[in-house]
Amino acid sequence: MSNTTNYGIIGCGMMGHEHMRNIALLDNARVAGVFEPDKEMARIAQSIAPDAQMVASIDALLDLPKLDCILIVSPNFRHVEQLELLATKRHLPVLVEKPLFTDIEQIERINTFANTYPSPVWVAMEYRYMPPITALLNCADDVTGGIKMLTIREHRFPFLEKVGDWNRFDRYSGGTFVEKCCHFFDLMRLVLKSEPIRVMASGGQDANHIDERYNGEQPDILDNGYVIVDFANGSRAMLELCMFAEGAEYQEEISAVGPNGKVEALVPGPGRFWPDHLGEAPVPQLIVSPRTPKGPVHKDIPVDPALLDAGDHNGSTYYQHQGFLELVRGHRDQPDVSLNDGKIAVLIGMAAQISIREHRIVHMSELTD
Repeated sequence: MSNTTNYGIIGCGMMGHEHMRNIALLDNARVAGVFEPDKEMARIAQSIAPDAQMVASIDALLDLPKLDCILIVSPNFRHVEQLELLATKRHLPVLVEKPLFTDIEQIERINTFANTYPSPVWVAMEYRYMPPITALLNCADDVTGGIKMLTIREHRFPFLEKVGDWNRFDRYSGGTFVEKCCHFFDLMRLVLKSEPIRVMASGGQDANHIDERYNGEQPDILDNGYVIVDFANGSRAMLELCMFAEGAEYQEEISAVGPNGKVEALVPGPGRFWPDHLGEAPVPQLIVSPRTPKGPVHKDIPVDPALLDAGDHNGSTYYQHQGFLELVRGHRDQPDVSLNDGKIAVLIGMAAQISIREHRIVHMSELTD
């Protein structure tokens, strides 16, 4: 491997462009090749990385000789087939965007891939790396004395437009609680250090995309809901999602509570959506609230402006790539987010979708046994 780590990128729409801008900020890393079939998305990608070779197929990308790793940022429903293509052709380290898969029928294919692919695979879960969430992760056990309740609230903007409008339909995205929320289910497992056993959810489509039609078909993605997850260690977590609440000061609010106290992380949404007339965008915060002595302590967790300019995820994409490069360069043995982590996060989302659709509690064993 040369001193410079060369990425090949499969799919380069809006999120792919964010990855490219962050790769450009890393030391000794570059985008060497890109496969993106949409002409406008490819044009933007080329403007971000002028020296990258644009290719007409994934096969052509994998034929480039100087690749050190692959980044998959294609539409959700393409991830499994593209991982399988790598398995047949070239065994490079992979960073694959969430969700790992979109259909329960793909679970055996994912298991086969995980058991046979010889190179490391890291599932992209950017929310782990947002600085205020990292700060919460670092202190939560000490502050709480052992977390018993975890609440994640995301009040945000509707789904953005994507090439081909694939994110308007469950069959392509996996459903809102898979596509959007597997991040949060991954965080639940990470914070609570336990496995999910039961999921109960309520949700609906009440404000967004109702008047849209694509080839005469109305989008079926949900835009709000609650999900409660019971964990094997007796702890519990709740997700509150609303995708017509972009007027909120903070986009994500995470609280962890235990017998000794409470800790919260407050994360603003993308700065480009913050109205100019309101002045500077909110600064991320960590709030520690012990039971004794009472009195919350607020701490600003500012993010490097260069990282904020590079994407919509509070600097997390950059920090994620730092870790992935350590893996690619042999400086760590395992990814932070394994294929199993990515799989379980999707399965919790699928259980939530089933619970909403069938109005019942879903036991995780229904999906894993």
